[in-house]
Amino acid sequence: MGVSPDGLESHRKFKAKHGLPYMLLVDEDHALADALGIWKEKSMWGVRSMGVERSTVIIDRHGRIARIFRSVRIPGHVQEVEKAVRELAG
Repeated sequence: MGVSPDGLESHRKFKAKHGLPYMLLVDEDHALADALGIWKEKSMWGVRSMGVERSTVIIDRHGRIARIFRSVRIPGHVQEVEKAVRELAG
């Protein structure tokens, strides 16, 4: 699943544009991001604002957080997550 504070219509368009096969969840009040500790102050071009720290959360088969990857960088991330999931299943 993907989660962001964007609204339902934004999610619908994003999912269609990128052909995503999974569910996107709306967290407009950032309750989930707060609970995960990924609602952070960010700075872009000297402007500070609150937003989601790009993260991946692996939830185990018992519904517990098994691992959180914070400040995700795209290159190599899929492989890193796949490795972690294999290790957890292991």
